Amino acid sequence: MGSTRYDMDARFDRARKEGYASKSASEIFTQNAKRRVHESMNPKGISFRESRDSSVHPNSVPIVLGLDVTGSMGHIPHELIKEGLPKLMGGIIQGGVPDPALLFLGIGDHECDGYPLQVGQFESGDEELDMWLTRTYIESGGGGNAGESYLLAWYFAAFHTRTDAFEKRNQKGLLFTVGDEPCLKTLPASAIRELMGMGQQTFKHTELLAEAQKRYEVFHISVLHSGQAVDADKGWKDLLGQNCLSTEDYRDVPKVIKDVVCSRFKDELSETKNLGDFNNIQMY
Repeated sequence: MGSTRYDMDARFDRARKEGYASKSASEIFTQNAKRRVHESMNPKGISFRESRDSSVHPNSVPIVLGLDVTGSMGHIPHELIKEGLPKLMGGIIQGGVPDPALLFLGIGDHECDGYPLQVGQFESGDEELDMWLTRTYIESGGGGNAGESYLLAWYFAAFHTRTDAFEKRNQKGLLFTVGDEPCLKTLPASAIRELMGMGQQTFKHTELLAEAQKRYEVFHISVLHSGQAVDADKGWKDLLGQNCLSTEDYRDVPKVIKDVVCSRFKDELSETKNLGDFNNIQMY
């Protein structure tokens, strides 16, 4: 995955032809009418999603984006397909990080929802990323259980992803969850088995966070569109400190992510390039 480039002109033309700017979410996200996960995004039986280097992207930067698709947050994927995704990818590339590989996750509530985890692939091309995003089922569920399953993003990243960035360069990827609720505190083994078809261990959310942090820098973006979201943000700041980021306008989510990615990787990639240039100097 991730062997194609993000082409802003091609994306603009396709968005115009598909009517992304004018169509409703139900017209774009066709799984909503079917009321079920797209088979390609069903996590059951997945061993790994991989972010690998290629001739097109020799220094792949893995980015996992876990989108809350419950009732109060389902408008964000719609905003991403309309305008946010090209702003995100274009901003990252123009900001000096040429090889981003983005993996979408759809996050719900494993205690209440039918499909609390949906999984795309690491991709770099505009067409592929649009495909995975629009395949997402916006279940619009959730429950009155004071939280959502953001810990599923940590579980999947920790145990079901492999990246050349980490394996070849000891370079952590970036993992973002976006939401307005607290994180549920426990992921039972029974829930993992139902989702993945395997799993013998129950995890606390802090355990899964620690596992994910071995290979990823983990962030949460709180969308502060309600008093309840503001309260939840306090708990996230206790959990993640400065890696809890907040915005009152959900349309700013792409910029928040872009700024983090560019600040983390631009200098590091420049140092890597300079080192490679130095090593290629012939001594006489």
